[in-house]
Amino acid sequence: MGGENKSKAPSGVKAVLQYTGIPPSWLDYRPKLPSRNWLIFWTVTSTVTGYYVYDRRECKRIRQAYVDRVSHLAERPLGILEPPRKVRVYGCKWPGDEDYNASIKYFRRYIKPILVAAGIDYDIVNGNKSGELAQKIADEIRARRRVEAGLDSPPIHLLATPTYVPPEVLEKRAVEDGAVIIGRPAFKEFMLGLARGWTEGLQPVDRDEALANALADDGHFDEPEEGVAHTPKPVTQYTPPPITPTPGTDVAPPATIPPIPPLLLVSFVDYIGFGQIPYMLWDWFNQRERVRAGAEAAYRLVMRQTRPFREVATPTSPSDLAFDKDKEAFFKSSSAEIPAETAKSREKYYAELPARLQVARELARGVREPTKEEAAHPPPTEVELRQERMNKEKVWRNRVDGWEIIKPAQKVFFDERLRGLLSVYVDPEETKEPETKV
Repeated sequence: MGGENKSKAPSGVKAVLQYTGIPPSWLDYRPKLPSRNWLIFWTVTSTVTGYYVYDRRECKRIRQAYVDRVSHLAERPLGILEPPRKVRVYGCKWPGDEDYNASIKYFRRYIKPILVAAGIDYDIVNGNKSGELAQKIADEIRARRRVEAGLDSPPIHLLATPTYVPPEVLEKRAVEDGAVIIGRPAFKEFMLGLARGWTEGLQPVDRDEALANALADDGHFDEPEEGVAHTPKPVTQYTPPPITPTPGTDVAPPATIPPIPPLLLVSFVDYIGFGQIPYMLWDWFNQRERVRAGAEAAYRLVMRQTRPFREVATPTSPSDLAFDKDKEAFFKSSSAEIPAETAKSREKYYAELPARLQVARELARGVREPTKEEAAHPPPTEVELRQERMNKEKVWRNRVDGWEIIKPAQKVFFDERLRGLLSVYVDPEETKEPETKV
């Protein structure tokens, strides 16, 4: 009976492992199901990780599929002086985002790999501030018109190079190569820049001098009369000029506009703000949709199949002027307050300006000695205050003018002379890369 109470002697593998130094607790361990909380943790972690890995694997597969489609085009031999195809990429700052390169980053990440695989070069034109892209395009067109009108001559250093190409040949190549427009803000500025460049006068305009002349007579730096109580000058509210281009008086605008490169309209949205965090999370786990959209857009550009630009909507197709209009709902909500915030900043600045100006004049004329704090940190002089006011006014006016161009209530400006000139890249007739369902 006593023998039955004794535990059975270990046998087999366990008996052998006892002499290997393995702790007995390890040999007696009996696995059991994890707790409820651990099951939840591992389920969520594995699901999220698996979805992320699947998404990134699909990104590589989709991109590689389109690279394989176009890579044979890069193997085509070129002449000694024949340049590769070169497209122009237009992007601009998204309202509310401090990163003015967001649209260009989208191009480089999702579109550029396909263009590089096809042997296509690109040139980027980006607007660092709202309204800057339209100004760049308009200035470039006016410079071209001045050369054609004989007011300016081409740069001499270009004429002396053996690889010099006449401007008309470069313009023809640009029309054949095409243009890429990233997002609706860039589209609005592009269309307005075209209209301004082909409408406004050709006389060189010094914008800083024009602003200085406009500020010279506002009275904020006038000397107060002796014996007369100084009253602050009222702050004149800045009203942005209409975006409609003003025809120049020196040279009449051309009746017709030269050919315009075909446009690749690339849909783009930049999620900004706390309220758009769910969209950011969804995008982070669905990068394959952006990769597919960017690859399809690049493929349209590579294959060069186009259709005429639709200025008016049809029963079956929307107008191209409404391109990406639904994305304006994702503008940061505070962007609509740009005019009001700018007006408040101007009022605050001009309310403090008289006291600062008085200090600067008293110290400059020796009316009093500087205080200990003023000696340690000299206040700005009158000249510096004038330059400071000039810089601030430039920033304020550019902000308001830029928002006036891209705000949702503002329609895309369309110059009637462009009717029949514009075209848009479309999907080729062959089947697109099939979508993979989870």
